[in-house]
Amino acid sequence: MTARSTLVKKKQTYFVRFSLLQRIEHLVMLLSFSALGLTGLPQKFALNPLSVAFVRLAGGVDNLRLIHHAAAIVMMFGATLHILAAGYKIFVERRYMTMLPGLQDAKDAWASLRYNLGFQRHRPQMGRYTFEEKMEYWAFVWGAVVMGATGFLMWNPITATKFLPGEFIPAAKAAHGGEAVLAVLAIIIWHFYGVHFKHFNKAMWTGRMTEEEMLREHPRELADIKAGVASRPVDRKSARVRQKVYFPAAVILTLVILAGIYGFISAEQTALTTIPPQPEKVEAFVPQTPTPLPTPLPTATPLPLPTIAPEDATWNNLIGQIFAAKCAACHGTMGGLSLAAYADALAGGTNGPAVVPGNAAGSLLVQRFLDGSHSYAVLTTDELALIQAWIDNGAPEQ
Repeated sequence: MTARSTLVKKKQTYFVRFSLLQRIEHLVMLLSFSALGLTGLPQKFALNPLSVAFVRLAGGVDNLRLIHHAAAIVMMFGATLHILAAGYKIFVERRYMTMLPGLQDAKDAWASLRYNLGFQRHRPQMGRYTFEEKMEYWAFVWGAVVMGATGFLMWNPITATKFLPGEFIPAAKAAHGGEAVLAVLAIIIWHFYGVHFKHFNKAMWTGRMTEEEMLREHPRELADIKAGVASRPVDRKSARVRQKVYFPAAVILTLVILAGIYGFISAEQTALTTIPPQPEKVEAFVPQTPTPLPTPLPTATPLPLPTIAPEDATWNNLIGQIFAAKCAACHGTMGGLSLAAYADALAGGTNGPAVVPGNAAGSLLVQRFLDGSHSYAVLTTDELALIQAWIDNGAPEQ
């Protein structure tokens, strides 16, 4: 007969870690923060393929922005609830402000560093909140303030720039996006490791911890609980007196915060209303037309001239008629060179004498035609030959 051993499970002792209200606060912050991260980062990294796919999945960036704004409003309500609950515990119930950092936290941080590096044999004993938890809490508070302030500037840019320089808007965008990346990385790297990976802590869901877990994570608080000094005794009569003071103050504070939230989201409609893009009527296909070639210069039209021998040509009987028909439109009395009259032609223009009697080759008028610099001229070869012969013959007027 084999001996059988009986295993008796040791009865677990549980300690309340978080109240129902605290767990609700955590759930509200968890959901709103997750929604803000999921809808905000795709807008910051808009060209990333994952962002493009997520925006398409959400039905467009307008839907993403609406969800982002709704999550921001939920977080503002969650922060309001937390402020009111913390105020009640501190003022009415006279709870210790155990989340405030102190000198002991600096000592615990130094001792933890020495322990992790192997210079100390035992981990430091922590109280209700470890220095890591306090740092994470106040980092969240700081981040909420930064995100709220910069979010207001981007949500209400016109209202904001009535009181602040316009440079605050792009600066707010940069700070908002940078703080968002920092917050998401802090949650994924720091919070996930400390709460889920190193040791899966279910206290925020169940509201309690076992004695073994308390001894490992919060031994100083466990000792205070067993000694009966973890919290102050509450005098109900005094508490009721403080309630009469706190509740009206809390109502006023709540109304002020709600008015601030309403103003936050309704100060202007600039960032809330997006005009849907109007379909632009454009041609789906426009065939490319070939590049037009330069328009050729008109060919010179021969001027009907009287039958006069070149050596008998004068200004009055032939040359003047050629200039009047072919050149006077540009070289009239208002031009730099006038060919409207005989005296003007001999006087020349701004570049010197156009006609040098007896020397056609030295006359600028002939040179411009021969070297091609007067490309817009319409004189025929015969007309130019007559003008050359007239100049070589002394350029007579009659």
